[in-house]
Amino acid sequence: MGDTVALEAQLAFMEDTVRALDTALAAQQQQILRLEERLDGLWQQLTEQGARLEAVTEAEAVALPPHY
Repeated sequence: MGDTVALEAQLAFMEDTVRALDTALAAQQQQILRLEERLDGLWQQLTEQGARLEAVTEAEAVALPPHY
């Protein structure tokens, strides 16, 4: 009977551990999704800024200063 009690205690501990790991995994997944959204936003901003920079650079290359 002692073995049964020990096995039940071990099973209860394992079930608690699985629940805790499941909670942690769900929280990590939510954080990953938020970080992916932020990364997409930053990538879009970087792309837009690069396009604006290219437009300014091209305009400056075409229009030479008056002293040339």
